[in-house]
Amino acid sequence: MDPGTANLATVIGARVKQERQARRWTLDLLAEVAGVSRRMVVNVEQGAANPSVGTLLRLSNALGVGLPELVEPPAPHAVKVVRSGDGAALWTGSAGGRGVLVAGTAPPDVMELWDWTLSPDEEHISEAHTAGTKELLQVHVGTVTVGIGDQSVTLDAGDAVAFHSDVPHSYSNQRTQAARFSLAVFQPGVGSAPGMEPSHD
Repeated sequence: MDPGTANLATVIGARVKQERQARRWTLDLLAEVAGVSRRMVVNVEQGAANPSVGTLLRLSNALGVGLPELVEPPAPHAVKVVRSGDGAALWTGSAGGRGVLVAGTAPPDVMELWDWTLSPDEEHISEAHTAGTKELLQVHVGTVTVGIGDQSVTLDAGDAVAFHSDVPHSYSNQRTQAARFSLAVFQPGVGSAPGMEPSHD
């Protein structure tokens, strides 16, 4: 991992461990609730893994904290400014594209704002998010094809789409020029589902 990625992995690992221990959950319990392997939880907490966005969503949902809370230190004030270049790069494509989480709100109703770039022939495939999750996407540069379940829409610069993302979905650049788009994600009721009893082991 490059230094920036390694530093982010360390921040995420510390936050996951802090939230897990605050609930007195074992590694096995967090793995079970999140639907990931125990080894993945261990690697994430040790900062030894560069987990996928899907894995991070599973962990943040299980802990009831929301993805933005997992990747950034707590803000001391109600207004949090993220300067250019300071967002959390949570996805890197094979040709250099990036998905950067630039801002977000705390639970229970979590809003995320992303800045995405896709190089030619790159694609990001996302598993279905929790029920009720919605996304807004606007293309700024190039052309982006958005797959939503069994539907597909192609957007040029200036075009936008709104959709429910509690189904499998994807973003791809099938052209020869790079594409850039903004993505807003709304995930209601994070952490409001009944939790499991904490373990004292």
